[in-house]
Amino acid sequence: MILSRQHLERIEDESLAPFGMRSVNSRGRVHPEDEHPYRTAYQRDRDRILHTTAFRRLKHKTQVFVVTEGDYYRTRLTHTLEVTQIGRTIARAIGANEDLTEAICLVHDIGHPPFGHSGERALSQLMADHGGFDHNQQALRIVEMLERRYPEWPGLNLTYELREGIVKHETEYDSSAAEGFEPDMRGLVEAQIANAADEIAYNAHDLDDGLRAGLFTPAELNGLELWETVKRSVGWEGTDFDDLWRHRLIRRLIGLEVTDVLETTSRCLQADGIRSIDDVRALDHNVIGFSERMRQLNRPHKDFLFRRMYQHHRVLRMQAKADRLLQQLFEAYVGEPRQMPEATQKRIEQVGLQRAVCDYIAGMTDPFALSEHRKLFDPSERV
Repeated sequence: MILSRQHLERIEDESLAPFGMRSVNSRGRVHPEDEHPYRTAYQRDRDRILHTTAFRRLKHKTQVFVVTEGDYYRTRLTHTLEVTQIGRTIARAIGANEDLTEAICLVHDIGHPPFGHSGERALSQLMADHGGFDHNQQALRIVEMLERRYPEWPGLNLTYELREGIVKHETEYDSSAAEGFEPDMRGLVEAQIANAADEIAYNAHDLDDGLRAGLFTPAELNGLELWETVKRSVGWEGTDFDDLWRHRLIRRLIGLEVTDVLETTSRCLQADGIRSIDDVRALDHNVIGFSERMRQLNRPHKDFLFRRMYQHHRVLRMQAKADRLLQQLFEAYVGEPRQMPEATQKRIEQVGLQRAVCDYIAGMTDPFALSEHRKLFDPSERV
């Protein structure tokens, strides 16, 4: 027996909490099309994201360490998969739509350029007089315009709810700009889950990568209350640190933060009297998030990572190289657009020279950007 989409939609309706987004109630797609016979609308969205070129390229895009630094460290793809796993856990536990949550998590970083946040900063500066650059907005451009997989329309023709989840993605390091998607209304619970899952993931895996890379030692974390809490909870006394202890400590850190989000969310839903999706949207605050206590514990943890990891001389050197490289690529392509592929050149009339160049560079992986730079500036490199 094959379960039809209608059967899956009935399962959703029976199993989701009142504030969980039912796929049958989606506002739909920009371009009308028949829905799939045995996948819900959000399952189809998820699958379309997985098959994009932009998603595959995340494998070779920087999280913190440029991919040439080693193959152990997180890439933008492995970060995305960790966010997705955490997001699905939270969604299932509170009765939100797991498929929609998964799709938002999978797509949330698809607009990142090469070389991580330094790449985004470089493109933002280069595009300051030409409409700017933001990876959330770039993700929306990708799914609405840049990915071409259907003869009938540009983009992926994703549901309204997924596209809204892209532009309303926000963390301490991401700000949302939701014009065209009811900016005065809160995002769906599923979008809020993606925000929390993103923060939990980088809090944990940046610590893991920093320890693995030797940017700091476990002893240097002593005194941070969150670290001390994690140590006590697993019974580690601070000696004989090895890979197995590091894995155990990171797992426990994730577990503590996920549990805090679940317990805090449960209290918020009850305190705010949430009975529907409209109740969630009408609030002036998110219902998914950390307790005040966990935010207090996370603050010194984040400050430590900023000082000892993001500002570490090895990381800053990578960022400086990335800034110079992307600036030189941008100026070279603007100066002579015919150095770009013909398909990119054709887009200049539609979106303007600088935007076409920006889209081209933003889609590059770290290795491709490095290769292009060598071809453009190294006379001995074959073109």
